[in-house]
Amino acid sequence: MTYRFKTPLSWADVTPKAAFLNRRQLMAGAAVLLATPALARLSYTPSAYSTDEAPNTFEEISGYNNFYEFGTAKEDPRNNSRAFKPDPWAVQIDGLVERPGSYDLADILGGVALEERIYRLRCVEAWSMVVPWIGFQLSALLDRVGVQPGAKYVAFETVTRPEEMPGQRRAILDWPYREGLRIDEAMHPLTILATGLYGEALPNQNGAPIRLVVPWKYGFKSIKSIVRISLTEGEPPATWKQMQGSEYGFYANVNPEVDHPRWSQASERRVGAGLFAGRVPTQMFNGYADEVAGLYAGMDLAKDY
Repeated sequence: MTYRFKTPLSWADVTPKAAFLNRRQLMAGAAVLLATPALARLSYTPSAYSTDEAPNTFEEISGYNNFYEFGTAKEDPRNNSRAFKPDPWAVQIDGLVERPGSYDLADILGGVALEERIYRLRCVEAWSMVVPWIGFQLSALLDRVGVQPGAKYVAFETVTRPEEMPGQRRAILDWPYREGLRIDEAMHPLTILATGLYGEALPNQNGAPIRLVVPWKYGFKSIKSIVRISLTEGEPPATWKQMQGSEYGFYANVNPEVDHPRWSQASERRVGAGLFAGRVPTQMFNGYADEVAGLYAGMDLAKDY
């Protein structure tokens, strides 16, 4: 099933790079408030798509994560991302779209209504947490740039700045980090672009200033610090699939019945639950089966993992 959502908001033509840099200087406060993590709280509304589970603390969410651009230890993203500069920021949108170009983040955020989406997050490493993201549906952005009929996939790319991202100075992965979704997955209302959490702009270590969140997939699919979105006819490259395709598939749907080759996916450890809380059973599609199972009707989920 493909979800299409039309928005009454109009969007100006693509802003050339030189123009949007000048525009930032003229707009002074507005763009900075939207795009700079250190400043104002985000304005948002609650969403009916949120889980009623209690979120993890801000300290847990911002202090325990994977972002290999800053290092491989869980604390590395927080400790090593202080020099990262998420402002100014632009996202290149290209491929099979009607209005390709470089879009200033302030322009992107100026045309959407932000919502709080409290989502479960399940890492492929079998730990989990609950995160109160602030963001908007990816479908709204794709509708505004105009998806051409031949587009079957959406590709994403993380920024490459080894001078600010020390993990990129090492051959941990093949930089830049890349990920992708099928078009119906990208247009699904649960799929969002997040720009904040706990009412504040995203911390650097969580993917500032804009990241993907796909709550029914393992966390590595939710690519961080996005600088490029491309609409393609063929399946785009995905970093972990390219690195080790036998362990990390393109779909990466949370599935307790399909183990990772080196560990079980039947249960998970909730971050912050304490040493003696034990593990909890993992839910199919991370608990979002009612909403997304139809996307994979007729597929062999053990083969298309």
